[in-house]
Amino acid sequence: MLRHPDAHMPVLPDVTPQTSTPCDTLFIYYLEGSLKNDPSGLTDFIGNWQEDGFTFLFFSSPAMDQVQRLISASSGLIFIDHYQMSYQDWVGEKLAPFHTHLLSVSPSWEPLPLEPSRKQILLDPGVVFGAGRHPTTRNCLEAIECAYQFQPVASALDIGTGTGILAIAAARLGCPCVLAVDINRLAVQTTLRNIRLNHLENNILAIQSSADDCMHRPFDLLIANIHYDVMKRLVRSDGFLKQRMCILSGLLRSEAADIESSLKRLPLTLMRKWDQDGIWFTYWYARKQ
Repeated sequence: MLRHPDAHMPVLPDVTPQTSTPCDTLFIYYLEGSLKNDPSGLTDFIGNWQEDGFTFLFFSSPAMDQVQRLISASSGLIFIDHYQMSYQDWVGEKLAPFHTHLLSVSPSWEPLPLEPSRKQILLDPGVVFGAGRHPTTRNCLEAIECAYQFQPVASALDIGTGTGILAIAAARLGCPCVLAVDINRLAVQTTLRNIRLNHLENNILAIQSSADDCMHRPFDLLIANIHYDVMKRLVRSDGFLKQRMCILSGLLRSEAADIESSLKRLPLTLMRKWDQDGIWFTYWYARKQ
């Protein structure tokens, strides 16, 4: 079992396989302030997304009374608004199975038949974005396949792991040691669930941490499908050139041009570049020996 002595380890989530999407309708409560720990004892509670000092609480049924009691019992929480929407509207895409050259990805409630030529990934994204069909995710999956066909990968670091799909892909393709990192606790909990759904507990460790805290360790493959502002810091960090190969994605055209310009000054070889209609860009680099 992988271990990380400095990691903050969220509580392992339930891994009972879903037979359908987590719910048809989401009830979302938007609060100012953060909760140190996830709330307990709530009915029909799905998850707690916290970012930049704000909190989103997700329920599968109306929960205004529960939220008001939570605010009264917690210091620093202020109610802002609430929303009701379909699950598909929230995740922004239809959750459906799809194939890459070497991988078969499907929701846990709609598994594809096993194929000898492809490795299976089961995914339950919950309320975390990243079901696999976004162009940057699809390109990252293809880039991971290319990297594994180029040279052996014994260790991988997935920054901003989200649902864990890219970390799971790396492990499925044969990487024995993958570190999946996200600053968001709910994302890490979702990744942990997907790791367990795919029986990869001995290959992937998911931790709540920042990208900056992980870059000092060398890996054979760095995977980063992240925001541009984080990417800028990442490629300028002291640990960036310790990584033998890297896959960088999540970049719009002007952002991609800036990152590409920065990397031209480094001892890196651009192995391949993906351009989705001039909008989304993905890069695969290898460090020069």
